[in-house]
Amino acid sequence: MKTNDIGLRIKESQALSEKLNLLLANYEIYYQNLRNFHWNVSGPNFFELHAKFEELYNEANLAIDETAERILTLGERPYSSFQEYIDNAEIKEAKKVDDHKQMVEIIRENLTTLLNLERMVLEAASEKGDEGTVTLMSDYITSKEKVIWMLSAYLK
Repeated sequence: MKTNDIGLRIKESQALSEKLNLLLANYEIYYQNLRNFHWNVSGPNFFELHAKFEELYNEANLAIDETAERILTLGERPYSSFQEYIDNAEIKEAKKVDDHKQMVEIIRENLTTLLNLERMVLEAASEKGDEGTVTLMSDYITSKEKVIWMLSAYLK
């Protein structure tokens, strides 16, 4: 069976890249939701949430780049248009949300979706012996679990 440049089977890498592209599409919508909330948050929690949303979108931006580069490393093409993101993402755009608590709830829901996708990618990568993707997903999962816990504590 043919292998790609990093020694993984091409067919298996293609299947894994499809899953990574789903993750990428969801990350892009999540990122834009964070930007939206960062720009539009107001009220007594403005300073706290404005900074937190910025921190989260900077982390998401890095994960987007790493995920796209992982797809390229596997020898495939990452999604790169807004239409591809919208068509393939489970996460939906958050439009005209004014309530800061609702913003946090949406971000927590978005993170849960990403976490579930990352676990799915991790399992598939593990089955295919793709340690690079396993490590990337493991790091993302650890980070997301903590943020989801913190956002849940904020909402109590």
